[in-house]
Amino acid sequence: MIEVLFGESEAGAMKAAKSTVITGKVDGPVAVWVAGKKRPPEREGCGWIEGTGQEVICLGFLLDIGDIREEVDSEYRRRLIYSMYAQEQWGSDQKMDAELMKLCDCYCSEMERLKSYLEDGETIRVWYSDAPYSRCGFYHLCTILNKYENEIHVIKLPEYRVRSDHSIVSYKNWGEVAAEEFAGFLNCEKILSKEEIRMYAMLWSILQEDNSPLRAVVNGKLIGVAEDFYDFLIWKRIPSEPIKEARLIGDLLGYYQLGVGDWWYARRIEYYIQTGKIKIVVDSEKHYERTICPA
Repeated sequence: MIEVLFGESEAGAMKAAKSTVITGKVDGPVAVWVAGKKRPPEREGCGWIEGTGQEVICLGFLLDIGDIREEVDSEYRRRLIYSMYAQEQWGSDQKMDAELMKLCDCYCSEMERLKSYLEDGETIRVWYSDAPYSRCGFYHLCTILNKYENEIHVIKLPEYRVRSDHSIVSYKNWGEVAAEEFAGFLNCEKILSKEEIRMYAMLWSILQEDNSPLRAVVNGKLIGVAEDFYDFLIWKRIPSEPIKEARLIGDLLGYYQLGVGDWWYARRIEYYIQTGKIKIVVDSEKHYERTICPA
């Protein structure tokens, strides 16, 4: 089974979930298990997914932003992805810049690898969520799947899960799911019909025709919106007194949980700094460490 996901963090966790040799745990933005001789013991609602990390494909094209009439392998999309990740949040680093450019190229290679699997008749399983980048990635993927007769499985991330201890855990994207928890969602799996694939492909063509600067999920529907669509949230959370930019962005991510990346808020804050509506109180080469406040 070939697994397709739309973000780096979630694809990394899935590779760990499909690894046949896992032992230790590494904490971080996503908890993953590192290579060893055996799997850790399973617990209720958890487990491991059969296969290897080589069967995982990441299509992290960030299709919720920018011109989607351009092909995903275009120089435009490559430069856009780079500009989102390389905003000097933590300072300039030539080695990091080179890695980011390589990452942009990697997604195109992943797309070619997926097409090769499709041509070989492999079954594909797509993991998507209501996070805008993920829904966009899924709709776009359906325009490709529509040309093949392969069996396509999908697992959409549920809004929340009730655990055995009666606690409720909610997620905004697959990047929040730990590697050992992916198998617990297999009961949400369904086979996608050709009619459904055509429908999602058609929805993508409608979005392409609209070609707004940004796409967002509003009342459960993916629509094109203006570039300043999320800006009112920045103005709701920014205090009158100075605040670290990293703290403001952290508040936005934690409070609203819309599946919007920190890099997008950073880009919009930078826009308001350049237009004079937000001022820098204490500057820093590392943009996230700047102290800012309304002008």
